[in-house]
Amino acid sequence: MQYHSFLIKYAEIGTKGKNRYVFEDALVHDIRMKLKRVEGEFSVTRERGRIYVNAKSEDYDFDDVVNALQHVFGIVGICPMVQLKDVHEYRQVSDQVLTYWKEVYGDRKLSFKVRTRRADKTFPMNSEEISAELGHDILDAFPNTSVDVHTPEVLLQVEIRQYINIFSEVLPGAGGMPLGTNGKAMLLLSGGIDSPVAGYMISKRGAIIEACYFHAPPYTSERAKQKVIDLAKEVSQYSGAIALHVVNFTDIQLKIYEKCPHEELTIIMRRYMMRIAEAIAKRRNCIGLITGESIGQVASQTMQSLVCTNEVCTLPVYRPVIAFDKQEIVDISQRIGTYETSIEPYEDCCTIFVARHPVTKPIPEKIRASEKIIYDECIPMMEKAVNEAELIWCDASK
Repeated sequence: MQYHSFLIKYAEIGTKGKNRYVFEDALVHDIRMKLKRVEGEFSVTRERGRIYVNAKSEDYDFDDVVNALQHVFGIVGICPMVQLKDVHEYRQVSDQVLTYWKEVYGDRKLSFKVRTRRADKTFPMNSEEISAELGHDILDAFPNTSVDVHTPEVLLQVEIRQYINIFSEVLPGAGGMPLGTNGKAMLLLSGGIDSPVAGYMISKRGAIIEACYFHAPPYTSERAKQKVIDLAKEVSQYSGAIALHVVNFTDIQLKIYEKCPHEELTIIMRRYMMRIAEAIAKRRNCIGLITGESIGQVASQTMQSLVCTNEVCTLPVYRPVIAFDKQEIVDISQRIGTYETSIEPYEDCCTIFVARHPVTKPIPEKIRASEKIIYDECIPMMEKAVNEAELIWCDASK
């Protein structure tokens, strides 16, 4: 069946109070922007707790539209539907329901239930009456069907509103909140599995994200840099275009390696990364940092280590995968399409300069003392790294 209309379902937005329209308008905007990348013309409208997408012609690809909508945060369900206009009598509704059933299910042996919601109280029958009558009509027209009110194979839904909506399939959406409804944050993006997932998850909560990648040529290759660009593009399918700031970290990293205790290399390096990322974040009007840290996964991610890295930040640090085990993070990365890129064998600066026996329970006072040896020398290096960071726009649609 060729559908021309889609009912868009949302969840959390419906719990908002007087500012609910702000979230609905943001979701409508995001849908329109996403559909601009799909062949065809579409209208997106909002009406009393419902958002509709209507194709203006038959010249569009159903799968492309569904795929685009499944990458819009805020949508929990996509319902391909038949929408009837200027229908005010039961018999007209019944005829369309039977036509819908024949085209979608034919004579298959199926159990079903009809659920009707009547928002338009001028319609001459109430919800229970409409459901009962439609059930009888389907049973008469399709003898292989049967009614199951508890666990039906098909839940046929009919909405009596300004228009009449008929649908039975709910395709899953990405969930979350519309982009731009929760500020902007800076993601510390590496070439690993965790940080792209962290960016995706904060973006899912409605935040716009930018990203910061620490590059250490010649110790890290251009292919490692391209890997991070590819990851940013993959996340951008959900988050929208990402401004990626590529920071040259070589001089600072070598200074740390040369003068600081080797067991503290990772922690001190991480502290400088957080300082630089925060400086860029403030310039870009971000109100938080995002990392892919998970408690205990590596030496720099113990709770004691996180205390040491947090110490140098004034912005809040969001760690959405903090309590996830590795497999849970891998599962999400596979679902959002970043996993295969993340496991490509191109190492970033964190893995090149790793300590052989890193400290797992660093003491902040001791770390500060070790860091003091190089801090004055590193101040101009940090300023240079921030000022000369390369900006790359990463957008999967281009």
